[in-house]
Amino acid sequence: MMGVPWTVTVFAPDGEGAAAAEAALDEVARLDGILSDYDPASELSRLSAAAPTAKPIPLSTDLGAVLARAVEIRTASGGAFDPTVGPLTTLWRQARRSGRMPLPDRLAAARAAVGPEALVVEGNPPTARLTRPGMRLDLGGIGMGYAIDRALSLLAGRGIAAALVDASGDIGASGPPPGADGWKVAVAALDPRQDGSETLRLTHAAVTTSGDAFQAVEIDGRRYSHIVDPRTGLGVPGPAAVTVIGPDAITADAVATAASVLGPVAGSAFVAGLAGCAARFVWQEEGRSRSSTTVGWPDRARRSPDGG
Repeated sequence: MMGVPWTVTVFAPDGEGAAAAEAALDEVARLDGILSDYDPASELSRLSAAAPTAKPIPLSTDLGAVLARAVEIRTASGGAFDPTVGPLTTLWRQARRSGRMPLPDRLAAARAAVGPEALVVEGNPPTARLTRPGMRLDLGGIGMGYAIDRALSLLAGRGIAAALVDASGDIGASGPPPGADGWKVAVAALDPRQDGSETLRLTHAAVTTSGDAFQAVEIDGRRYSHIVDPRTGLGVPGPAAVTVIGPDAITADAVATAASVLGPVAGSAFVAGLAGCAARFVWQEEGRSRSSTTVGWPDRARRSPDGG
């Protein structure tokens, strides 16, 4: 679902645990039908297809929550994260397949459809206005986190106190397994063949890694990530990765994307200004692997049930 395998792990009596885990995966599937930018029938795709809208469009509770949080992260990151980046991600996917940079006129046209003014989310119940023709919403850097949080919430509502939801590396956890002080989550080195991995103990928190380890392209002798910088329309130069610990998965997911775009210096300042977040940056400089961490790493991976 959402393009990746999902795993739900729970500690509970056999019958209760199996039913709860199935219900959590059903919730992810339901949200995939709302938030997907690949499915033309999804609520997100239908909203994008309406651009520019003549009037505000009513949103479901789920899409409204995700877009509202996306706008908050966009503002906090100075545009390094932007849910209107869809035209640029489409163009960059084509560049990755062809191995050639986007043509300047096509890049300029896509950039003209992206930006803070292109999307306005407001009201309760929520509505959205799309102001620019050719724009397309892309929640690839935040929708998965929201689905993880909703799955964990559903499990908690069924009395499951110890659970882990893993969307192929985007991970959220509630309480620890019985007799343990947390869920063991490995954070890989920039190059898996080298030392530098680290193990977190995750409780009532989330962790997400954003980088180019598995999706990258080399164009004109330079390596670029699949992650698009909304300010330039091009992939983030690499090799590099950032792992973010957050109080919830929607935050960790979006902040990791923004921090990847910003890089270790500006990205560290950005993460440091967010409550409950910490990050580890790894990158290559002059042929050597470098790393840095923000205040709170890795301690913020372990929280009490009330968030403390």
